[in-house]
Amino acid sequence: MKTSIILDEDPTRSIFHGFKNIHEQSPNFIRGYHYGVSANRSKPEPESPIGADFKDALTEPGPWKLGLYAYGECLPYQDNRITLNHNKKDPWGRPMVTIDCTFRANENAMHDDMIETGKEMLEAAGYKDIKSNSAISFPGNANHEMGTARMGRDAKTSVLNAFNQMHEVPNVFITDGSCMASSSCLNPSITYMALTARACDYALKEMKKGNI
Repeated sequence: MKTSIILDEDPTRSIFHGFKNIHEQSPNFIRGYHYGVSANRSKPEPESPIGADFKDALTEPGPWKLGLYAYGECLPYQDNRITLNHNKKDPWGRPMVTIDCTFRANENAMHDDMIETGKEMLEAAGYKDIKSNSAISFPGNANHEMGTARMGRDAKTSVLNAFNQMHEVPNVFITDGSCMASSSCLNPSITYMALTARACDYALKEMKKGNI
């Protein structure tokens, strides 16, 4: 889930990790989100799109722009899922996938809070000309999406066991984000690496035992 607040001011680079619902619970949503900040200088608009004038214009960078963006957690809803559609087949006769996933009331309320809190912080810092882009993204459009092959103890309700090994196909291990139902609002890449190392260690031991 992503939104952005953009303004034309001096540059800043920082990340504000989850700070909502830590000391005080919001009445509108649970869990939290974080802000990231980036800055760049806009490109000039030369009068001529070619030639010496164009080249000279490119040597003069435009004004600074600062962007404040937020990432929030999508709750792990059970009915957000991917299923096989046996009525639609691919060119090889295999069932195609059907994706049924959407943001719900908690995510929408969190999104509204991102906008209001972002404006409040920027105004308190003295920034002017704040332009808000209040468009929420959609599932699958953000970085590090989670789910579809979750870990669990019961093969009826999960795809993988505690070592990222498939319940139904023991020689297959899945260690990317699909094993996790949620990553909070933080970057999970190091967690993927740790899960992969753990799964590899387990798989090697199981191979030596002749179990896989």
